[in-house]
Amino acid sequence: MSETIYNALVIGSGAAGSFAAKELTAQGMSVLLLEAGPAISDKDFDPSRTKAQSKEINIWERVRATLKGQPIQARAAFFSERFSHFFVNDRKNPYTTPSDAPFLWIRGHQSGGRLHSFGRVLLRWSDEDFKVKSRTGEGVDWPVSYDELAPYYEEVETCLGLYGNEDHVATMPDGKFAHPAKLTPAEQTFKEAVEARWPDRHVVSWRYIAPEPEQNRLPQPLKDAIASGRLTIRNNAVACRITTDETTGLATGAEVIDRLTGARSAVRAASVVLCASPIESVRLLLNSANAKHPQGLGNSSGTLGRYFMDQLPCLTSGAFPQVRGCFSDDSAPRDPFYDPSGGIFVARFDAAADGTPSEAFTYQGSVGRSAIDDDTPSRMSFFGFGQMLPYEDNRITLDARQKDAWGIPVPHIRCVMHEREQALLGSMEQTLVDMLQAVGGEMEFIGSPRGLTEMGPGAFPNADMFSRFMFRIWFRKTMCMGAAIHESGGARMGAFADSAVLNSWNQSWDVPNLLVTDASAFCSSGTVGTTLTVMALTVRACRQLAKTL
Repeated sequence: MSETIYNALVIGSGAAGSFAAKELTAQGMSVLLLEAGPAISDKDFDPSRTKAQSKEINIWERVRATLKGQPIQARAAFFSERFSHFFVNDRKNPYTTPSDAPFLWIRGHQSGGRLHSFGRVLLRWSDEDFKVKSRTGEGVDWPVSYDELAPYYEEVETCLGLYGNEDHVATMPDGKFAHPAKLTPAEQTFKEAVEARWPDRHVVSWRYIAPEPEQNRLPQPLKDAIASGRLTIRNNAVACRITTDETTGLATGAEVIDRLTGARSAVRAASVVLCASPIESVRLLLNSANAKHPQGLGNSSGTLGRYFMDQLPCLTSGAFPQVRGCFSDDSAPRDPFYDPSGGIFVARFDAAADGTPSEAFTYQGSVGRSAIDDDTPSRMSFFGFGQMLPYEDNRITLDARQKDAWGIPVPHIRCVMHEREQALLGSMEQTLVDMLQAVGGEMEFIGSPRGLTEMGPGAFPNADMFSRFMFRIWFRKTMCMGAAIHESGGARMGAFADSAVLNSWNQSWDVPNLLVTDASAFCSSGTVGTTLTVMALTVRACRQLAKTL
């Protein structure tokens, strides 16, 4: 029997991979999709896994997950036992970092990837992000602009059916929304207070997607690709190497290890689209070194693995006495497995009158959504995201001394704040403190990689003493670089082959039939989530690939 050669091989089934499969099959191409984890089923979303949290801090849930092999995943700010099966086993999937620079790498291996556990917020970037060098003199410009990407943003938003409102904020472009999103009365009060005091600040609702329907929890783009009849999915398939033709140098497919049996096999395709997430994609390219590419596949520029970034994280919690009680949000239908989505975003502040951009950070949060008694001040919490510049010494390399459960060298991750990031993070924290206190918020703590500062009654005043003690012990391990889970870079796009891994179409400068469309292609870190931009870039790149093939 002859070997099947697909038109395209897609590696990874999350935000990038699902849209790559959708776009390529829509263009009439036969596609093989490799996913390192299992297929999902109804039992993964069993409502019986949902239980009331017994403590304000879920310390024991994290302890149990740590003992079961998830000491890294259990540090995610939003970790819950309910979702623990959507995170990898850290013992089987190790990585290393410098001893003085921890990095929190949160991962999910299953059909749909991290789309089953991410926050569901999908925000457009603007030219404040794509043209950062032109506007600030720092970093580098992308080889694409907002106007070029806007049509693809709209396609993705239309496919997913976003909840959101037109807010007309220059630093956070409006999207194509299928449903309105509501604020709680507490959030409306907070919004009015902030915008009255600071006209250059804008508080908007989340822009998000609801969970997929119970009948089929696969991401919508994967459903569309399957419906085409041109998609083959292979689960439990760990790609360990991209193969190339010795004569032409073109990609020919991949070597694959069966996650369950360890059996090795090869798959073949006329093109390869790498969508495995930033660190995994860079790792795979580095592990694919050969005689023509001794420093890693597609690395003639020497930049593969370099300019790795994540957004600067900070976290705060407290009370908002101006409003009492908690409020439900009926914007989206209730889901028996997932908690309701929704909240507020404080967009990057408006530019100054002379056009100088504001400091590069945003805040995502909620007010009045946590369950409390009606006569108790509403709860508030915020997570800040700050821009990290791309630095050559922040990079992903291979650690040949250690291998994962399948014998593949693990990544070594260095992601360290420079003086500029330290200063920006300090400003981001102080700005948040000043803003919340000015509108009547009573903060209990604020923390970041710079440390934890408690105020008033301290962090989680109603929790038991042991939980509060463990929160303080674990905080530095939890709120380190990587906590934003918006990692990017390492295989960046660029206008010139000597300074970038990819061209403006996410195409390898060295291997023309190889695309990389996850966030490893990013030239800057941005200040909001990467997911929507990953999806839009993927559609754009795959449509161009179909034309060339």
